[in-house]
Amino acid sequence: MEKANEYLSLGHYSPLTIRHYLAELRFFFVYYPDADPLDFTEAMITQYLLYLAKTLECSRVKCRMAAQSISFFMRHVAKRPYVIPTVIYPRPENKLPPVMLPEEIMEVIDGVSNLKHRTILMLLYSSGMRVSEIANCRIADIDSKNMRIKIVQGKGSKDRYTIMSQQVLMELRAYYLIYKPKEYLFNGSKPGKKYSVRSIQHIMQKALLKVGLESKNYTIHTIRHSFATHLLDNGTDLHTIKELLGHSSLQTTMKYMHLTSKRTEGIFNPYDALLLAKDNNIIKQNLK
Repeated sequence: MEKANEYLSLGHYSPLTIRHYLAELRFFFVYYPDADPLDFTEAMITQYLLYLAKTLECSRVKCRMAAQSISFFMRHVAKRPYVIPTVIYPRPENKLPPVMLPEEIMEVIDGVSNLKHRTILMLLYSSGMRVSEIANCRIADIDSKNMRIKIVQGKGSKDRYTIMSQQVLMELRAYYLIYKPKEYLFNGSKPGKKYSVRSIQHIMQKALLKVGLESKNYTIHTIRHSFATHLLDNGTDLHTIKELLGHSSLQTTMKYMHLTSKRTEGIFNPYDALLLAKDNNIIKQNLK
């Protein structure tokens, strides 16, 4: 385990990834308590992954994380080639995420009286940042001159910029004068400590409950989906949205094509066309 931790650190993996990989390896080693980790066979690995997928009915994300962790251990610690058996992954569910209507976004924000909490929700919607990214956002990352926000080491350890709202900037300035944050834009209960992701999620849950939208399965991440979909509705191209969201592949951004309502506006339904043609034929026959 120490070797795995050492190699993960040398590979500049994020602290969260290291924590997940080591946790999955511990579960795997416990499954085979009497086996030497260096002697694991492909059959043993496959049996364990099938146990996760079939017996425990773990999610595709969980199974994939376990497989990637074991693969890392086999290749870098055990020094043996290993290919992840993707065939055992549960098929991904192609569910479209929920998207809030613009008026619902406004209703949620207006329903929050606490300035700090309201500013967080405003910034989330106006920038499309992930909740972890806004928790890690520092005062120095706000570029008011160029009306943009720098996201440092976002998902995939990538830096990027996203857009800044003029109205939200004014709200941020009012928030700054009252709360006087130090390093992080949104401080936690202790000076110099960042606001936790869980606290931000709780803000959203309370806001949804207050305005009666708790039954719609909206989460804090729904704000990000809404940001992207509303940009698309307003004519922003997919490549720009991809860059703002920090997606590695355009294919990931393409899902918002299924969420926008603008694509179907103005389409004349073929069934209506059939009925119209039928009515026109009847009129023509009556006019003869």
